[in-house]
Amino acid sequence: MGIIKKQSIAGTVIAYIGVILGFITTALLYPEVLSKSEIGLLRLLVSISVIFAQFSGLGFTSVTLRNFPYFRDLKEKHHGFFKLVLLINLVGFVLAMVIFFAIKPWLISQNIEKSYLFVEYISYLIPLIFFTTFFNALDSYYRAVYNAVKGSLYKEIYQRIFILAAVLLFYFNTIDFSQLVLLYVIAICLPTLILAWSIHRSGNFVLGDYRSFITKDMARNMRSVAIYGIATSFSGVLILNIDIVMINDMLGLADTGIYSITFYFGTLILVPSRSVIKIAVIVIADGWKSNDRKKIMEVYDKSNRILSAIGLLLFLGLMLNLDQVFDILNPDFEPGRLVIVFIGLANLIEMFTSVSQYIISNSKNYKVISWFLFVFAALLVITNLIFIPLYGLVGAAIASMISRFIYNFISWAYVYYKYKMQPFKWSYFALLTIGLIAYLIGSLTPDFEWYVYTIVVQSAVFTSVFIILLYFLKFSDDINQTIDKSINFMLSRK
Repeated sequence: MGIIKKQSIAGTVIAYIGVILGFITTALLYPEVLSKSEIGLLRLLVSISVIFAQFSGLGFTSVTLRNFPYFRDLKEKHHGFFKLVLLINLVGFVLAMVIFFAIKPWLISQNIEKSYLFVEYISYLIPLIFFTTFFNALDSYYRAVYNAVKGSLYKEIYQRIFILAAVLLFYFNTIDFSQLVLLYVIAICLPTLILAWSIHRSGNFVLGDYRSFITKDMARNMRSVAIYGIATSFSGVLILNIDIVMINDMLGLADTGIYSITFYFGTLILVPSRSVIKIAVIVIADGWKSNDRKKIMEVYDKSNRILSAIGLLLFLGLMLNLDQVFDILNPDFEPGRLVIVFIGLANLIEMFTSVSQYIISNSKNYKVISWFLFVFAALLVITNLIFIPLYGLVGAAIASMISRFIYNFISWAYVYYKYKMQPFKWSYFALLTIGLIAYLIGSLTPDFEWYVYTIVVQSAVFTSVFIILLYFLKFSDDINQTIDKSINFMLSRK
């Protein structure tokens, strides 16, 4: 667990710096300097390019995370694995472009009236798809060689600083909107180039010979993992982006913009999970390689406790300050209030159960997760078709919550049934109880005339109560050790 703890802490710090940068850009600047349609355009370009990029990866991200432990040998240039990564993703990108140009006329006809801005900038999807494809490939490879932090650093901080700078240039009328979109696209592409250079600097940009190393059985296994990886990754990214595409199709770019901004607040709960999951997946894959179920269960239990505690803290803190969120946003975004609530609940469910899906995806039964994700994606489409016409933006958030609950429940149940592993103990009820107590105490804090004071004071009271109760509950050894180290560090500075 040492490497998980070390890189999780570094990754979480990076993630929260990224959150601050993203908050300044997304929550403060976007609503002030961009129209709802312009916000919707930026989000839609990213969503569509991510969907295409997952297809063009041809499932090789799954192959990297699952099969790389068998190739790992830097002296032998990892037996040519990195060369294979580059070739597969290049072929996938060419196939993605064939599909893109085939459906481009249809995309234009579907959006020419209600989303004309998308039609104007549709060609930017080409570089976005290319660089997103290779970022996913390089990041998964770097994670496989036990560096889960660099990809997050470049995407969460460098990219966000570039975007923030571009928005500020637009805010001060130094550039026009078309130039802003160009800089935005460059910002999305930039982390791929930096990541490639970082891999080169680390000595892992090695192009060995894979043909003499890969046996027929290994090739067969890799093809199988890749095929199911396509279904898994495509379904997964569809799940994350289909609501944006469907809202644009059914309601238009303006509502897409409102949903994008309020959705952002709901996803803040997931931020800590990125660094924890990234490195936990690698350790779980190594655990399955040696069939060390004790090691896997240890990762499952400790990771789940950390994510559950932090997720509950962030969700309740967000709910406590919900009124203040809309003091930050302008009144045009008020229709998205319940979007924050339901997306927040959906992501809290994810934080409580998310590790289970990675245990399945790295086991010999990895094919099962593809079926679960397919069901998840189908549920999401069906529930969006039902609830968006009924409740508009809020309907999309309700659809996400229902679908995510079902998916995470069946993933948890499968791990429990198949491997007899499950992390939940009675202490989780105690965790919910202390969360409720801290929330109630925090809500007694009076509102101040300036909403910033209210946020600071309420959050400080709520967080202090929650952490103190969590510490004495001894819910997570890792969290308690981190608190102890923080206290000792502060005392030593006096």
